[in-house]
Amino acid sequence: MNAKGRAAAKRKTGANLKPPVTKKPSSLKPGSKSAKRRKSFCARMSGMKGATSKGGKLTPKGASLKRWNC
Repeated sequence: MNAKGRAAAKRKTGANLKPPVTKKPSSLKPGSKSAKRRKSFCARMSGMKGATSKGGKLTPKGASLKRWNC
């Protein structure tokens, strides 16, 4: 979700959503909060179906996995 979307969610529900961790895994300090968030997100989302459509194009889920370097 982009910054504008996170701001809208905060206004609507009071949610405190964090931006995605888009740094390369090699540049993250092992065990840091960012590295743990990235690892957790990748573990949750990588196991689900639907990273690509039948035509081979990336779905929104696949695009987010790519951005998070999963």
